[in-house]
Amino acid sequence: MTSTELSRVMIAATAASLAGGVNSVAGGGMLISFPALVWLGLPSITANATSTVAIWPGSLGSIWGFRSEFGQVAPRLKWLSISSVIGGGLGAILLRSTPAALFERLVPFLILFATILFIAETPIQKKIRERNGTNGIGMTAALVLTLFVAIYGGYFGAGMSIMMLSSLRFVGMTDILRRNALTSLFSLCVNGIAAILFISLGMVDWHYVLPMAIAAAIGGYGAAGLARRVGRVVVRRFVIVVGLAVSLILFVRLF
Repeated sequence: MTSTELSRVMIAATAASLAGGVNSVAGGGMLISFPALVWLGLPSITANATSTVAIWPGSLGSIWGFRSEFGQVAPRLKWLSISSVIGGGLGAILLRSTPAALFERLVPFLILFATILFIAETPIQKKIRERNGTNGIGMTAALVLTLFVAIYGGYFGAGMSIMMLSSLRFVGMTDILRRNALTSLFSLCVNGIAAILFISLGMVDWHYVLPMAIAAAIGGYGAAGLARRVGRVVVRRFVIVVGLAVSLILFVRLF
């Protein structure tokens, strides 16, 4: 490997490490890894597919980092991973079979909407409790909501974790770290099935995958531990800042 090739791999791995860490606590890591691969010369769809495959192990690192919180999640909520698998597959097929231009124009609006939901989740949750007499929406509604978020994630994953965090609040989860843990499972499912499809369809550039995958796993694990140390309030604020920043950057790219 030449020094130029090595430097390109190091750039991709650094981006993956940051992406894995950001995904662990907030989401939006794809906004780091995807542009890095495009800057290194990969076509947009190839960069998206390659980034999805490479960042996938970051969810494993995050789940391990949040293992104590993950053990406290209600077992019934883990069944929402079924929607994540189905939605991730549908989103990946959609990326392969349709032009990306229209959906890419919607992405900034979707992420901004998800962030606003995250900011306003407490009063919305109060309204749900007053209306239904429960702390969250039913499992059927939760399965449908998770399915749509997963379809988005399989197509273009930037901001998916923010959407997942918001949707889990409406299911009745209040603890941000437990939501981070379950979101990591959902991301593992979405990106895992999408990665399988991207690989089978020959959409991945393998030059960068292994070093990026290792870096993403380390970043995801490290960020989970950091989130626990800094506390829930700081994590919540960080999610909001990342969500607003991701949507702003994508709006700038769009216009």
